[in-house]
Amino acid sequence: MSGLTDLIYGGSNAVAGLTEGAVNDAIATYGEDAPIAFPDTAYFFPTIYAATGVKVTKLGDLLACVGVLKSLITNKEDLGDALNAGLATAVGAEILEGLKFIGGATPYENEGGIGFVPDKIIRSLGVPLVTGDIPGVAVVIGTADDPATLAAVVKDYQSKGILTFLVGGVVDQVPAAGVKVGLDFRVVPLGHDVTAVTHVVTVAIRAALIFGNIQPGALPDLLAYTKERVPAFVNAFGALDAVTVSAGAGAIALGFPVITDQDLGDLQIAGALESVTDLDLTAAKSLELRNIKVKTKSLPIPLGCASAFEGEIIRKADTYAEFSSDKNPVFELVVMRDPSEITDHKIIIDGPEMAGEGMLEMALATYVEVSGTKMQSDFEPVIERKIHYWFNFLEGIMHTGQRNLIRIRISNEARNMGFELKHFAEVLYAMIMDDFSEVVDKCQITLITDPEKARALMENEALPRYTERDSRIDNMTDESVDKYYTCILCQSFAPAHCCVVTPERLGLCGAVSWLDAKATKELTPLGACQPIDKIGLLDERLGIYTEVNKKVDEASHGNVHQVTLYSIMEDPMTSCGCFECICGVMPEANGVVVVNREYVGMTPTGMTFGELASMTGGGVQTPGFMGHGRHFIGSQKFLYAEGGPERIVWMPKELKDDVAVRLNKTVQKLTGIENFTDMICDETIATDSEAVLAFLEQVGHPALALDPIM
Repeated sequence: MSGLTDLIYGGSNAVAGLTEGAVNDAIATYGEDAPIAFPDTAYFFPTIYAATGVKVTKLGDLLACVGVLKSLITNKEDLGDALNAGLATAVGAEILEGLKFIGGATPYENEGGIGFVPDKIIRSLGVPLVTGDIPGVAVVIGTADDPATLAAVVKDYQSKGILTFLVGGVVDQVPAAGVKVGLDFRVVPLGHDVTAVTHVVTVAIRAALIFGNIQPGALPDLLAYTKERVPAFVNAFGALDAVTVSAGAGAIALGFPVITDQDLGDLQIAGALESVTDLDLTAAKSLELRNIKVKTKSLPIPLGCASAFEGEIIRKADTYAEFSSDKNPVFELVVMRDPSEITDHKIIIDGPEMAGEGMLEMALATYVEVSGTKMQSDFEPVIERKIHYWFNFLEGIMHTGQRNLIRIRISNEARNMGFELKHFAEVLYAMIMDDFSEVVDKCQITLITDPEKARALMENEALPRYTERDSRIDNMTDESVDKYYTCILCQSFAPAHCCVVTPERLGLCGAVSWLDAKATKELTPLGACQPIDKIGLLDERLGIYTEVNKKVDEASHGNVHQVTLYSIMEDPMTSCGCFECICGVMPEANGVVVVNREYVGMTPTGMTFGELASMTGGGVQTPGFMGHGRHFIGSQKFLYAEGGPERIVWMPKELKDDVAVRLNKTVQKLTGIENFTDMICDETIATDSEAVLAFLEQVGHPALALDPIM
């Protein structure tokens, strides 16, 4: 083992020396009081903050951190001590990378990588990680001897939905070999320097802080969380130097196995550091060591199909065919049928196929008929909404919108690979029969490209069905049902969190409505969504039920004993960390600010979204702060106990515009106030609390006349 520990300590000592020198040089240039920070995070230098509780805000703070780093390097033969030296390398790498950002510099702007990963991206990855759309995280580091084989490994991960980070020479090799890279494709180049690996480390560490409620300074809890709940691993390509080996030791300390293409012989550690010289076996071995199970579907299509392609943007110049509702009848409809009315796996193309050159503009009615002994009409829109995701899983396909407000683009590349309309139907059939196998026994799909036939079907069947569904859902209130549902999908990352989903309050991630939860219960009887009988009402205003408390106590493993469904001040519902929005009290305005994850500016509370979000999440209850979905903002039950949505005094303009129609309708119904959103301040008007208050007084905002919120 001495050869391995010698390499680890050699790398750790080298990084420690570089770090100490770099910190001293920076202080000599800028002074100890010079501010320093990574961009768009509420967690300072995340590795240092999580491990020690130290909040690095200026250069002088790093002097003590260098001392802690050096103390971890004991040069003892024990492997545990050597792994601590690996953690020291991670700390040193974080400091070296952080120094690149001094003075607000943007060091990665023109270097082919993104560098530091902002908090908002980590939060946005929460849902796909817990649902399995991202089943694991690969860190690919080094420079491969065979770029083509390297690309095959990365493409394999991409096809399986694995989120892949690139560090080192692979940043250039992977795209040069034809692999699509970027956050949209879940192959993310970080940087060429080996120290850029710290940006993956901080993703894992911030996951523990954001979702796991791990307290800063609790290093053993942090390491247990990353090992047990962050499904990451490292693939090291090319010759291994001491610094790379030491960085690998840090990864192993976090619980991430390292697989190298170099023959390490006796230096291997079973389950932690292993050689795989046959790169055709690299992906399989990596998933095995991390116990990552990937559910693959064999589809008769010429394109890749995986969640990794979900964010792909198809530009107009790259488009072969476009199906757009603003130019042609384009819509999607799922209907329930009697089994005798349809033929399983029957695919009908009614109208012209794609043909010719130039960008085609065509009609497309996607008409899906399903039957099953457990199928219910309430599940029709649940299946229908999934079409958006399934089409976006296709490489070279872009889908936006739903119902009859849709745009679909097929790229020239997809067409050149042999994509035809029938392949849309094959994907839908396979996904529906797999994801909804508990309720769907038969599925028939018709794609109508004849514009007159598509228009007739839309006007005679689709639009009336949409209207009927909307009426049913609009009339569905918390009082109109006898069951609510728990949702614990996020417990793989936030073990103490439990959502309570009601007709008027969807899951805080924005992805789980009451109908979705009901369907999930049917699809997976023992799964994440379980019914709560609506009995034992204790307080109607707050929304307290004995049965809700009982189920939440059970689902949260005894961490949460009581929740209110309608209050932000008294026992509010917990949050996991992947909420779309966060609501926080602004006492001086007697109201609340609501900020969405995408907003990066300052709020009138004096905190950014990330700073607000750091005060909740992880399954804890924080009176005065609440994570929630966008759709909940326009609900009559939003802040019901505190007076309702008229408590909202500030929102980012993008969010305000997005929810305006529904929010205005709700507030007018409750109070008679018209165009309420005109009374809500936003960042284009003011972010300073005094200026916000002046605006509210000027427009006569109703929150100012309500009872004190605190």
